[in-house]
Amino acid sequence: MAKVTFKSALHQDKSSYAVAGSHKQTILQLARENHIPIDFGCENGECGTCLVKVTTLDQTRPMGGPLNPRETAVLKEMGKISQSQIDQMLVDDIPPSPWRLACQMILRDEDVLVEYPSE
Repeated sequence: MAKVTFKSALHQDKSSYAVAGSHKQTILQLARENHIPIDFGCENGECGTCLVKVTTLDQTRPMGGPLNPRETAVLKEMGKISQSQIDQMLVDDIPPSPWRLACQMILRDEDVLVEYPSE
């Protein structure tokens, strides 16, 4: 079971557990279930509103799965990843940066820190 800690400058940190083995739940779904105020727009990985910074707390394995094509395109457009990082991700099969879209990142069985902007 993955422990996910949500952190924001304007809200108290809150930890929650993702369902073990589901491999279907996104960061945004878990945040909404736990009343974490992560902004979102389309929920399709196209607008970039739900941009979060994700850090693995388990140093024995890399964070999450690779970016999907929609997430890659939006993060590249936002300047959060470069083409060389995208190319390296295709070789290494791990995310090239801590920036992810909460509506697209599927939680795995690892503990992570999710930092999100607040208003």
